[in-house]
Amino acid sequence: MSFQIRQATVHDLDVLVPLFDGYRQFYMQPSDPALARAFLSERFAHHQSLMLIACDDQGNGLGFTQLYPLFSSVRAVRIYLLNDLFVAPDARRRGVASALLEASAEHARALGAASLLLSTAIDNAPAQALYESLGWRRDPGFCEYRLVL
Repeated sequence: MSFQIRQATVHDLDVLVPLFDGYRQFYMQPSDPALARAFLSERFAHHQSLMLIACDDQGNGLGFTQLYPLFSSVRAVRIYLLNDLFVAPDARRRGVASALLEASAEHARALGAASLLLSTAIDNAPAQALYESLGWRRDPGFCEYRLVL
């Protein structure tokens, strides 16, 4: 399968919305394309995230990543949170996820980031194997906590 990866813009919403809605459904959220469009529109309007999109030669969306800019106060550097990675079911096992992860790293590096962070479910062994095959390492020194507001 031939595909290209590039930085998405607000003009890609028609391609991104079904992918983002599929991503949310993967995480047991109800389908809501209007919500997906509104959420992504806000991110673009306020320059709050960076999205990369994988498309085939006909312009069909195959997958995306969404990165959020953060900073490490201790290290005094920019970092990015790779918060979202999704590949459409019919495009899986074709190298799209690997290519999106590699493009995300290249893009963050080009923007001067010192590192990328991500998290995944403890039982998501396929994703963990993919990340580790691309050089990602589990943090041995920190555990993650969450406060629901």
